[in-house]
Amino acid sequence: MNKNYESLAIIPARAGSKSIKNKNIRLFNNKPLIAWTIEQALSSDISRVIVTTDSKEIANIALSYGAEVPFLRSDELATDDMGIESVLIDVLDYLKGKELYNPECLALLMPTSPFREVSDINMALSIFTNERVSSVVSVTPAIANNNPHWMLKESNSGEVRLFNNKSLSEIKTRRQELPNVFIRNDFVYALDPENLYTDQPGLYGKNAKLMKVSEDRLDIDINTQLDWDIAEVLFNKKKQYKI
Repeated sequence: MNKNYESLAIIPARAGSKSIKNKNIRLFNNKPLIAWTIEQALSSDISRVIVTTDSKEIANIALSYGAEVPFLRSDELATDDMGIESVLIDVLDYLKGKELYNPECLALLMPTSPFREVSDINMALSIFTNERVSSVVSVTPAIANNNPHWMLKESNSGEVRLFNNKSLSEIKTRRQELPNVFIRNDFVYALDPENLYTDQPGLYGKNAKLMKVSEDRLDIDINTQLDWDIAEVLFNKKKQYKI
């Protein structure tokens, strides 16, 4: 990664969380959950690390771990149904207006992915800069029952078919026959900020690249209490066995 290449990490962490109260600052293995992501970002090749939040408490914790929190997000941008694109644009517009700051690469790092590694961030940045793509998305292979080609759906009349509307008689019976598809694991999104200012704003742009992470990697995205409990157990195992 070219150190002169200006890159900005944005970590979104709103206060409201219906599934797990105060999820972003709740202690995960003796450290606020968001702290794991902040420390990873600060240890990476990222130029700046900013947390966007509507909470003074989250802001203070983020600052204590070394992230920037230049302003508090508005309530309007902290609702359950607010898309991430508007949240990112809010930060970019603020930095451009206040500092004339325009990063060449934007890294979106979700604080609910503590299994991310610093090397994941650096790899995404490297791919983005070297291959001149519009975005890099970290993904994990969707194997077995996680593969949509093994997923079923039910019509309003109760008829069961494959996810693509094909008959159950056409299902692949062997895992090895399934097409290769991938699940976004939320480790990192590296993107051209201009993707957010097109007629159809989005993370990916016209030339997205997948950063494929091994299926052996742990990649739990914490959204529920069950996710949290499983993640804590596996995180300790990861440290114990260095996996």
